[in-house]
Amino acid sequence: MTASADPQSPLRDFRKTQEFFIGIDSDGCAFDTMEVKHKECFIPNIIEYFGLAAVSKYAREAAEFVNLYSLWRGINRFPALTMALDLLTERPEVARRGFKVPKLTGVRSWIERETKLANPTLKAEVAKTNDPDLALAYEWSEAVNRKVGEIVRDVPPFPFVRKSIEAMSGKADVMVVSATPGEALNREWEEHGLKSHVALIAGQEMGSKKEHLGIAAADKYEKTKILMIGDAPGDRKAAEANHVLFYPIDPGQEDESWQRFYEEALPRFYAGTYAGAYMNEQIARFEKLLPELPPWKKA
Repeated sequence: MTASADPQSPLRDFRKTQEFFIGIDSDGCAFDTMEVKHKECFIPNIIEYFGLAAVSKYAREAAEFVNLYSLWRGINRFPALTMALDLLTERPEVARRGFKVPKLTGVRSWIERETKLANPTLKAEVAKTNDPDLALAYEWSEAVNRKVGEIVRDVPPFPFVRKSIEAMSGKADVMVVSATPGEALNREWEEHGLKSHVALIAGQEMGSKKEHLGIAAADKYEKTKILMIGDAPGDRKAAEANHVLFYPIDPGQEDESWQRFYEEALPRFYAGTYAGAYMNEQIARFEKLLPELPPWKKA
């Protein structure tokens, strides 16, 4: 069976070479790419492909909230798309304009039955079903990828990322754990000379972050010696689902978070003193930063 037929085989084949394992999210965590990708690549294409020009202001607010400023920050692009459309549907300003937000029923059904929410699986589903919603979502997702490839260049890792990853060398097996397409991940990590420091780059084609950690690491290392680093609640949930440790990179405070990781958290992780009160303190601070309700609902 080829890797293309079994996209998760690299996870199963992941070999333990060190005592510790560290998974690192990419967009918004290692690299300052979240804002530019969503505001310049994702959202303009959402407005174009799904015909939202008449309510573009509200569509932009909804998509930015889901993808950047909420409890759902960092989730896979397809559930994020339907969540943004749901928020848009609820806006009274949109209803007053008589605007009908696309329901994307076919996309919602696909999300419910598929765990590898990525362009290759979506393309296969389009070929199998000829569903117009899925075909449109695929065209949109491909357009997003093209735009990311065109404009997201020369965006360096956050300060202390390189030092931190270098400090992992020889002590921990390191894997990129991300919901971003693998092509973009490989390009970005290669561009900044970091790819050689990680054993595997796992993107959306290999499944969810929970699956990445579960298949590659959960049964190969002691649970207290596995750490996930991420900037979104989904990263924390992936760690918790596998009963492993989590270190948050606080949105808006990334520089300070990485410095704290390098100077405090990583040494504690190696020493076995990260779990417990110290980790809980990091997570409590992180959770206060991302609300569940958008600002227009609070009023």
